[in-house]
Amino acid sequence: MAEIKDPENTILMELKDGTVTIELLPDVAPGHCERMKELARAGQYDNVAFHRVIDGFMAQTGDVANGNMEKDFNLRRAGTGGSDLPDLKAEFSGVPHDRGTLGAARSQNPDSANSQFFINFKDNHFLNRQYTVYGRVISGMEHVDAITRGEPPANPDRMISVKVAADA
Repeated sequence: MAEIKDPENTILMELKDGTVTIELLPDVAPGHCERMKELARAGQYDNVAFHRVIDGFMAQTGDVANGNMEKDFNLRRAGTGGSDLPDLKAEFSGVPHDRGTLGAARSQNPDSANSQFFINFKDNHFLNRQYTVYGRVISGMEHVDAITRGEPPANPDRMISVKVAADA
């Protein structure tokens, strides 16, 4: 496991195969990092499905409105919602979409990111400066690589729990 330098800006995501440790980048995207911590602390990411997982591209999750597999889960609606909180302003930067980085999912509107995010399976530099990068996997990427593929997957994997390391 990687050394955690800043527990307040580190996310521990529990997947079926183990823990994924994510270092947030508050200097790059403070609004997105705050949102992730707020939703994690409220337990809203727990049991949320990976609803769009494209081999060689990325794994998307974080629809707290429609993606919770323990609450009225409808696979067709997963990926269409966000949280009760307002959408976030884009925080585009020069940080590249490398393998293991976290990007904010959004609609065509650059300022429409809310709770959904994706983890890049490989370097996806065509996304650079078009989607907000706000974290990177520092350990457990092999567990991300093992997430069930599909758009949506027939039997999606989920984030079992998501916590801020300072609270764990």
